[in-house]
Amino acid sequence: MRFAAIVTTVLAFIIKFPALAAQVSRQRVDRTFAAYDKPGSPGCALGVIRDGNFIYRKAYGAASLELGVPLSPQSVFYMGSVSKQFTAASVVLAAEQGFLSLDDSVRRYIPELPDYGHAITLRQMLHHTSGFRDFETLLYLSGRQGSDLHSKDEMIDLIARQKGLNNVPGDDFIYSNTNYFLLGEVVNRATKKSLAEFAVENIFQPLGMVHTRFYDDHTSVMPGRVPAYDPGSSGNFLLDWSTNFDIVGPGGLMSNVDDLLLWDRNFYKNRLGKGTLPKEMQTRGVLNNGTQIGYALGLELSTYRGLPIVEHEGGLFGYRTAILRFPEQRFAVVCLCNLSSAAVGSLSRSVADVFLEKNLQPEVNASQLSGQPSLPDPSAFGGKYLDPPTPFIPSRHRMPISQRGAPT
Repeated sequence: MRFAAIVTTVLAFIIKFPALAAQVSRQRVDRTFAAYDKPGSPGCALGVIRDGNFIYRKAYGAASLELGVPLSPQSVFYMGSVSKQFTAASVVLAAEQGFLSLDDSVRRYIPELPDYGHAITLRQMLHHTSGFRDFETLLYLSGRQGSDLHSKDEMIDLIARQKGLNNVPGDDFIYSNTNYFLLGEVVNRATKKSLAEFAVENIFQPLGMVHTRFYDDHTSVMPGRVPAYDPGSSGNFLLDWSTNFDIVGPGGLMSNVDDLLLWDRNFYKNRLGKGTLPKEMQTRGVLNNGTQIGYALGLELSTYRGLPIVEHEGGLFGYRTAILRFPEQRFAVVCLCNLSSAAVGSLSRSVADVFLEKNLQPEVNASQLSGQPSLPDPSAFGGKYLDPPTPFIPSRHRMPISQRGAPT
């Protein structure tokens, strides 16, 4: 009887241990988002995915401070540059259907662009190696605001007036929103459908992403959309939400945590097109000199603490978004925030640190690499910085470098 009691106790512990470990992990994640999980604060919606299913799904903070509505996994966010992977997917699927080729010259579809003496291919644009100057920077330099109403024709005219490129096409990687704006227009002209229409028919409907669409009409209603906020100087929050901006391609996607689960699943079991999509989207760009870059098609490929990752972040009008995927672990973090100060890259990695603790290599600091004393705390140099090749971006569209795990 005593032996049976011992066995029963051990079995009960074994059964309860995974549940206890999962509870501890959830508590650690909740502490990561504790700053937002309080009344009167905007915050973040979070989805943690393993093997195609949520293992944790929660929202922290308010969707609307005016209405007192809390965020939820169904809350719809402006996705910023996370949109680029969906534009890239649309281009690949249009190519599969014979409407275009990734190695076509962009001037085949948009002949009003100047001839710069070098063919600029759609593939180079997908990899940000085209040399096109960033149209958001051009808007700012021309004295206009991105939050104002702008037509596609106005943007194309602005781009076409440029007398030169940032680099010889294919010679260098310089992130430019112009590439993906023009790619959206290529889809429109090649398929005779807007990017929004093509994506609905070829991506969102087949995957069941019913709350996702490209917002290309500023007069339309987007159910479930949340406003975004900036932190005010006196401790209050300031509304930073523009419904005028309906340029799509580099951004413009509206989506939520629940729909992005379906998108993540498709990278492991593709349901779209003829089967080339996941591989094509995760193929790195190659420069003219043969050097591989870290940017694929709307996705950045790198490593984090010894593990391969596929990621992209987005940020505009106070929205901060990120999808961080660990393909070998079939694990992903979706983090969507409606507060400009939310460091989505750091938040996403902190969540991965919790759930992939046994898979990740220890973090290495500078002193371990060089044998020298460690460098000063980077937080002592807090501020806003731009990488040398990065075009100037108006301050309202910029994020501190500590928040930029990937281009936005």
